[in-house]
Amino acid sequence: MQTDRLGAKTLNRLVSDISFRPKKRVDIFLELESKYRPAVFLLLSNRVKKDLSSKLPEADLLDLLGKMDPDDTTDALQLLPKKKQEYFLEKLSTELKETVTNLLKFDPETAAGLMSVDYIQVDIEDNFEAVANKFKEHDKRTGRPPVVIVMSNADLIGYLPAYRFGLTKPSEKIEKFVQDIITIKDTATKREVIDLFRSHPHKFVAVIGTQSYVIGIIYSDDVLRLIHEREANSLYNFAGVSNEESVMASAGQKVRFRYRWLILNLATAFLAAFTVSLFEDTIAKFVILAVYMPIVAGMGGNAGTQTLAVMVRGLALKQINSKTAFKALRNEVGAAFINGAINGILVAAIVVLFSNNYKVALILGMAMIINLVISAFFGTVVPLLMTKFKKDPASSATIFITTATDVLGFMVFLGLATWILI
Repeated sequence: MQTDRLGAKTLNRLVSDISFRPKKRVDIFLELESKYRPAVFLLLSNRVKKDLSSKLPEADLLDLLGKMDPDDTTDALQLLPKKKQEYFLEKLSTELKETVTNLLKFDPETAAGLMSVDYIQVDIEDNFEAVANKFKEHDKRTGRPPVVIVMSNADLIGYLPAYRFGLTKPSEKIEKFVQDIITIKDTATKREVIDLFRSHPHKFVAVIGTQSYVIGIIYSDDVLRLIHEREANSLYNFAGVSNEESVMASAGQKVRFRYRWLILNLATAFLAAFTVSLFEDTIAKFVILAVYMPIVAGMGGNAGTQTLAVMVRGLALKQINSKTAFKALRNEVGAAFINGAINGILVAAIVVLFSNNYKVALILGMAMIINLVISAFFGTVVPLLMTKFKKDPASSATIFITTATDVLGFMVFLGLATWILI
């Protein structure tokens, strides 16, 4: 892909603008020169790719699909609805259509789903002139240099490094210059692919089909992108945040991504409260407060962890800096206030239903809103401060956030109770 003239900073800015400005997404993308669009498109998240593909004019989408490598074109088509997928597949050039149709047969979650078809097969008895002709033919036909796979009858021998073409005579045979190549079955999982590259670092591996024939090549760049996606998703899953959420998502988007998980945690918090209620006879005055105290602290801690997960990812991907920090804080606090109101209303209704205590319901509802706002504030500010002081926010920020939500959460809850009940 042609990215050299754009530069890393320009690419990052374009990806950020397209990702975080959904209303301008299509316009920003179409302002790019056609030759640069594939490189930018491949750096976007699947969610943004899917949205962009659904909104691009037909001619521009078809041009984009035609300029990408077949494996990337296949991935892009798989983001479209079935009917659109079939429609655009028919519009592709004959050669690209044939290759993509073949790739679409494979499970995208396997090694075959990651592979590229940019390779040629040559015989071990060939000389450099014969191999060079095949190499040039593939490059001329596809615009992409192939990996040279060396065979002996039906057996895979290895591969021929491209740099050898400039160091040997055209009449010389390739046999003594062949190097070993790592292989993997087409049915191997993505996890197995990652493990193979980690244990045997290479620029590429050959994918073997059911008949032990080479059917494709997996490049290290694709595996690195997969590892990056897996690591980001693991962090989000740990915190209960949707992997579609970005650091600069609006308050409304953050609410939509998070409120279900927070409501689920509300149920587990009530379990802790129920456990405390088993010892009700041992608690003196206003025993009901002790029953509901774990809810305030627990919900605040969980909400703070969600904010932390998004901020850490944003910092790691350079999506947030001193200029955008306030916007991130504003969105996080806005989302926390709305989520606090949703959960505050739910918990207040449950208190009224089971305890018929409207004052405690009001106290708990207000404390829920305030503590979730506190957790959003510290969940945003703490990782920013730790990054400023060159500390790793992912490994230690949780301690400060949990402390803040617990201490301030109890202070707010008990302070309101003192003010209202006494």
